[in-house]
Amino acid sequence: MNNINVAPDLVPELLITDIETSLDFWCDLCGYSIRYERREEGFAYIKSGSSHVMLEQKGLSRNWTTEKMDHPYGRGVNFQIMVNSIDLIIQRLRQNGWPLFMDPEEKWYRRGDGEVGVLQFLVQDPDGYLLRFSEHLGERKR
Repeated sequence: MNNINVAPDLVPELLITDIETSLDFWCDLCGYSIRYERREEGFAYIKSGSSHVMLEQKGLSRNWTTEKMDHPYGRGVNFQIMVNSIDLIIQRLRQNGWPLFMDPEEKWYRRGDGEVGVLQFLVQDPDGYLLRFSEHLGERKR
């Protein structure tokens, strides 16, 4: 079977305000590429490595919402996105004047009898979804 057509078991679909603005952010600044799209419906399926996300513009198609959408969207959740390096993403964001929600930090998290390390930062997309880009630093014993 050809894995190019297989999606991960979990792909978040984010309701957004404007497809063009979101694609500029996700693709141009964060390094995603469009896997497929239906621009007339304000929809795009994007990916970067094994990270997949669907973007859907409010009001152009059927939107599955349980309550009224107020900005910023996604309150209470952050999406951890593992990348090989956070440097290029941060560089693009800063060159374009995009504010970081949290500056880069090295953080070691307890896991079992050891720790796993990441270099991470947080940024909000144009609709306020909180993205935590993380670069794996390795593991160590406690």
